[in-house]
Amino acid sequence: MGYILELRKQVGHRPLIMTCAGVLLLNEKRELLLQKRADNGLWGYPGGSMELGESFKDCARREVREETGLICGKLEHFMNVSGEEVHYVYPNGDEIYAAEEIFLCREFSGQIICQQEEVEKLCFFRMEELPPKEQINPNNYPAIERLRRMMDENHRETI
Repeated sequence: MGYILELRKQVGHRPLIMTCAGVLLLNEKRELLLQKRADNGLWGYPGGSMELGESFKDCARREVREETGLICGKLEHFMNVSGEEVHYVYPNGDEIYAAEEIFLCREFSGQIICQQEEVEKLCFFRMEELPPKEQINPNNYPAIERLRRMMDENHRETI
């Protein structure tokens, strides 16, 4: 998060448009990997802000590796989110409007290693056992809910 940290030194807590990438990682049991954030105690998918010169896919792969220790295989576009539904104020007062590309990843390798600075815990959840909405990071909720609905509706050909 070097670029954003440098930018924050200039603008303080003022709202920023943060260009991000996130990844919905599904294991062979069709369980979703979520991380419990250390800063707010909420669950969400791995992801974060882009560095200068980085593509969305490069950012997604880097963030997954940094936050979980896993290496992504094929990344498939899942959805884009932006606007009010992904407006967020962090516990430290930093305010963002995310513009995020979210990927679906069903092929990954490596050992799960929790990045202690940002991540409290990593868990795979069955769709019917996802944390309640109030325990999910608000800017991650739209994608998680869309994935849950699609899987509930048995759209297996699209998931």
